[in-house]
Amino acid sequence: MKIIITDGSAANPGDLDWKPFEELGEVTAYDLTPVSEITERVKGAQAVITNKTPFTEEILDKLPDLKYIGVLATGFNVIDLEACSKRGIVVTNVPEYGTFATAQMTIALLLELADRIGLHDASVKSGDWVRSEQFCYWKEPLTELAGKTIAVVGTGKIGSRVAIIAEALGMKVLPVPHRITSPSSEYTFDDAVKIADVITLHCPLTPETKNIINKDVLAGCRDGVIIINAARGPLVSEEDMAEALRSGKVSGFACDVVSVEPMKADNPLLSAPNTVITPHIAWAPKETRARLIQAAADNLAGFAEGRTGASINQVN
Repeated sequence: MKIIITDGSAANPGDLDWKPFEELGEVTAYDLTPVSEITERVKGAQAVITNKTPFTEEILDKLPDLKYIGVLATGFNVIDLEACSKRGIVVTNVPEYGTFATAQMTIALLLELADRIGLHDASVKSGDWVRSEQFCYWKEPLTELAGKTIAVVGTGKIGSRVAIIAEALGMKVLPVPHRITSPSSEYTFDDAVKIADVITLHCPLTPETKNIINKDVLAGCRDGVIIINAARGPLVSEEDMAEALRSGKVSGFACDVVSVEPMKADNPLLSAPNTVITPHIAWAPKETRARLIQAAADNLAGFAEGRTGASINQVN
C-alpha cells in the first residue's frame, strides 16, 4: 500500500517517527503540501494521512486510486465527506487522544489568568524584586479560585476531566452539555453563564455553537467573568470579546485557538487587554502526539484488514 502523509510536521516535527505507518506500506511524508501540489504528490496512492491539507471534490476527481483518507486530528472539516462517500473513499479521524493534555492546558490558562505568573516572572527578571522595599509585591490583582463557580460548556471527556480538576481546586462546577438547548441538563447554558465566575468551552463547532460567546451572552455574564477557550476558535466572537475586555466586563480571556489559524495580524484579540493566547498547542505534548500517530495508524491497519465503521473511527 502506498501511503502519503501530506503535512506531517505539526504532529511530528522530527522528535517522533512514522514507524506505525511504515509497518503498513510504503510511506512518503511531507512537512507541508501546498494545495497546488496535492494532486501530484498523492497521485497513485491508496491511502493519505492529512492534518489540515484539504481534499475537495475537485482534487478527489484527480485521484482515482485513492481509497482512504486518515485525518491526523479530531476535526475533519478539511475533507469533503460527501464527495468521498460517492467515490467509496473511507475517511477516519482520531476522536480521543488529547483529553488529558487539553484539560491540562485549560487549567494552565485559567491559572495564568488567576495568578499572573508570566507577568510576575518577567517583573522579577527585570529587577523589580531586587529593588523592592517589601518582601513581596504584586503587579495586578490575583484571584483565588476556591469557592468560585465554573461553567464547563461541553461535558464530553475533556470537559469532564476539566471538571474533575476544577473540583480539586475547590471550585463549584456547573456542567453544561454542548447541545445548548438540551432539556436534560441541570443547568442550561443561558442560566449557567449568568452565575459563573469562570466559563470554559469544550464543545464542538457546529452551527448551533458558532459564536456561542457573543455580545448578548457577555452582557448577561457577571462583571469580571473569566473565559477560557481551548476548543475551537469560532465558538467566540472575537470582536465582541475584545470589546468586553476593553470595557472590563470580562476580566480575562485565555485561548489556545482563534477563528483563523495561523492567527491574522488584524485579529482584535491581539490588541485587547488581559488576554493570554497560545498557538493551538494543547495537543502538542510529545506523549500526546505519539498517541495520535499510533491511533491514526491503527485506523489504517483496521481499514487494511477490511474493517469499517466505528471500529476504525470512520466519519463518512
